Amino acid sequence: MQHELLTLPPLDAIRGFVAVARRMSITLAAQDLCLTQSAVSRQVQALEEHLGTPLFVRKHRAIALTDAGKRLFDLASPWLGRLAEYTESLKESPRVRPVTITASIGVTSLWLLSRLGAFQAAHPHIDVRVAANTRVMDLANEGIDVAIRYCRESNAPRGAIRLFGEAVVPVASKAVAAKAFKTQDALLQQVLLELDEGNHPWLHWSDWLSAKGFAHAKPKAYLRFNQYDQVIQAAMEGHGVALGRLVLVQAMLKDGRLVAQRNAEVGVDDYAYWLVQATESPREDVKVFSEWILQEAGKA
Repeated sequence: MQHELLTLPPLDAIRGFVAVARRMSITLAAQDLCLTQSAVSRQVQALEEHLGTPLFVRKHRAIALTDAGKRLFDLASPWLGRLAEYTESLKESPRVRPVTITASIGVTSLWLLSRLGAFQAAHPHIDVRVAANTRVMDLANEGIDVAIRYCRESNAPRGAIRLFGEAVVPVASKAVAAKAFKTQDALLQQVLLELDEGNHPWLHWSDWLSAKGFAHAKPKAYLRFNQYDQVIQAAMEGHGVALGRLVLVQAMLKDGRLVAQRNAEVGVDDYAYWLVQATESPREDVKVFSEWILQEAGKA
């Protein structure tokens, strides 16, 4: 069965017909459309052939609509008018370009998303687009305004502003923490939740256990994930103990979704989170958003 859209006449033919019917003159319709008289005549003829019926009665130096032409004009003329009005309204309304920020999936889900509601409430006229990605995106070439990068100070891009440093500590749900954090040995009786990637060894339990004098300890079991936010979600659901990046899990610690092991924090030298802007002279809404990011980082 042929789709109904395929049976519709061409828009140019409809437009030519309506222009002629409004003016009852091919000459004046051609002037309105900035076309030649012959071009408008061909549009009307093509429409009549498509519909299989005459739309105009040609008289000496005059034309008139047939009954089919009247019905078509009554339908098409107001529709084209509304379409023209809508098209103009789109041209007159400037498109709002959103402020686009990129960050890792973990930083986005654990730190940024919970704060965006407050920004939107304070700045309802600024649209925000979040591009969470484990890949380091090219800001200029990929239309990114702001990035939160995690790297050594020596690798921070020019003009980057330090947001906060890095430290990790064992975290778990209340129920798991009550058993796991009684003693150091008790921790080893729990399932340890592990980030399954090699770029950040300090997020691996082997590194933390070595720092705490348990280099050769064997925990009950490991449960591994390929995204850090999954590690933290599993900890909140009571599946084991995770190494919490303090800044990223701060909100969960405050509201009790997670509990941290006391006096077990390990700092990560030289690594930090940085705010990077695509240009040294960003537009005003990007400035506002960047300043808000810095204020939020100052609360950490």
